[in-house]
Amino acid sequence: MTVSEIMTELEAKGSDTIKNILLKHGVKEPFFGVKIEYLKVIEKKIKKDYALALSLYDTGNADAMYLAGLIADDEKMTKEDLQKWVQTAESTNISAYTLPWVTAGSRYGFEMGMQWIDAKEEHITVAGWATLGGWATLKPDNELDLPTYKKLLARVGAKIHTARNREKQAMNGFIIAVGTYITHLTDEAVALATKIGTLTVDMNGTACKVPLATDYIKKAEGRGIIGKKKKKLKC
Repeated sequence: MTVSEIMTELEAKGSDTIKNILLKHGVKEPFFGVKIEYLKVIEKKIKKDYALALSLYDTGNADAMYLAGLIADDEKMTKEDLQKWVQTAESTNISAYTLPWVTAGSRYGFEMGMQWIDAKEEHITVAGWATLGGWATLKPDNELDLPTYKKLLARVGAKIHTARNREKQAMNGFIIAVGTYITHLTDEAVALATKIGTLTVDMNGTACKVPLATDYIKKAEGRGIIGKKKKKLKC
């Protein structure tokens, strides 16, 4: 499929109802409002296509950008590709999910995540924390820089309550990822989450809630999945 063919198909599958919902969740124009389940249908047709993913992302259309992440060949992504992507990842679905999934699946996840959490732009810091959480979710503990992850937990604890809105969510997700997937730091993550307590985040009138990290990690413990790494993040 070509970019033109895909964009025509996406436009035909767009929904004003879905678009209005996504706008409330931080997705930015332009986009058509295509359900993720339909993006998955196109993904199955294409599978992986590095060049097509880059071209789709370059359209700036949030639906196409999400699809680009699904079909991206993560291992072929360069640091230049990822840095270019993060600059325009202003939609929440891209900064918090699509881009971190691709980056954590690349060779540069830890490096880019560490760079992005120091950015001035909120959408880039969100991508950074989500990428570092994704890196912890995918990589065996012996491939992780555990002392740095321990320091990152302390950094989150010191800054989360004064962080920007979406940044708080991303930091909370980082605590959950570390506590669930890095066995050596589970106790520290739980202790930190307990100390932080409930987070106040403006969800723009939606029914979404920021999960308590302590509850999430304890549920994971009850299911016996602490330390069990995922093979992929994309969904």
